[in-house]
Amino acid sequence: MAKIAFTAPRIAGFKCPDGKAQAFLWDATDKGLGLRVTPAGKPSYVFQSVYQGRTLRVTIGSPDNWSIPDAQRKARELQRHIDEGRDPREVKAEVIAADVAKRKANSGQTLTVAEVWSAYLVERRPHWGELHHRDHIDKSKLGGLPSGKRGGGKKLTQPGPLASLMPLALRDLDAAKVEEWAAKEGETRPSSARLAWRLLCVFLTWCSEQPAYASLVPDKNPAKTRKARESLGKPATKADVLQRGQLAAWFTHVKRLQNPVTAAALQVMLLTGARPGEVLAMRWEDVNLRWNCLTIRDKVEGLRVIPATSYVRHLLNALPRRNEWVFSSPTSATGCLTEPNNAHTRACVAAGLKGLTLHGLRRSFSSLTEWLEVPAGVVAQIQGHKPSATAEKHYKVRPLELLATHHERIEAWVLQQAGVPFDAKATQTAGPRAVASA
Repeated sequence: MAKIAFTAPRIAGFKCPDGKAQAFLWDATDKGLGLRVTPAGKPSYVFQSVYQGRTLRVTIGSPDNWSIPDAQRKARELQRHIDEGRDPREVKAEVIAADVAKRKANSGQTLTVAEVWSAYLVERRPHWGELHHRDHIDKSKLGGLPSGKRGGGKKLTQPGPLASLMPLALRDLDAAKVEEWAAKEGETRPSSARLAWRLLCVFLTWCSEQPAYASLVPDKNPAKTRKARESLGKPATKADVLQRGQLAAWFTHVKRLQNPVTAAALQVMLLTGARPGEVLAMRWEDVNLRWNCLTIRDKVEGLRVIPATSYVRHLLNALPRRNEWVFSSPTSATGCLTEPNNAHTRACVAAGLKGLTLHGLRRSFSSLTEWLEVPAGVVAQIQGHKPSATAEKHYKVRPLELLATHHERIEAWVLQQAGVPFDAKATQTAGPRAVASA
């Protein structure tokens, strides 16, 4: 093979002769270095030598990317591998594999909590209820958006408790950082932070079980430390509950609320003992007035069916059917009522019942049933509490008709104590009314 000293003009001017599939130009300076050209393709540096008695050729790269000195150094390196008894092709494959592994490791190093959190929400979404999914979104939201609340003006939404952890690299989320986070959040919003902490604990356990993320988290869950738990404190026992003598004032001022949908939702919360989110999430398809029952989207069991008592049916029949939601709102982005807290607070202040929360209405239902000595298992089944005894769990299966007997008695007693005039028989023929979408 004729050899010449490689120069830039000679490399640029070398062409493949007509009628040939390829042509080579060989370097006189470094053994085995050549330039390969084809009629249609771009030229490329190649290295050619003999390995274990057979000709071996390895492509180095294009002259556009490799200078002549760099190509010559690469040829010498490949020849050294042969002199050491190693196949340059295998060495190249090892280098590529190492590079891929390094880049993969580097990508793991830079994976943020937010990126893995997003993947976690997508993977676990089919196994969660709507409220549980929303908790994960709310606790990790960055905030800084227009509040959207009526009367909110230019106020912006606040970051969720977990927002400050989201930009961190997952690999850097250790016990010290979680404890620092817990100490800070525990000072300002301990209740919200406790829920966020529980979500974080489960998330990190999930990470440790995923091959893609297991190497990025410690063997021991960094969120499950005594210091973090103590910083967030223990939830105080809630005592906000309606007493029998307060029912009249509460109903009077709730029924005076300007928005009848809000007024109806609050009364349904009290008379069913359902969780506020369960009531607000009701769709018209969940209301069966033929069999007088409501399907509740339970955050614990998935679904439960409870009686639709007479006064509750009366309230629902009076609601406009604007869309799929029972408690609809023409001003809400979702189409359903989402924030009855402020209206309820105003009604409670006017009634002299300051401090009564929406969840307090659920506690009130359970507490008021004590006056009627209703079986605890009946109340638990209506409210969606898990059975607390073996007999309740395995031996008592109460049909809807039996639940309705007790539930109607509870409702009638509450209305009587509240002084709310209501004739159940006179309202049985009323039906829901449809209205045009707002």
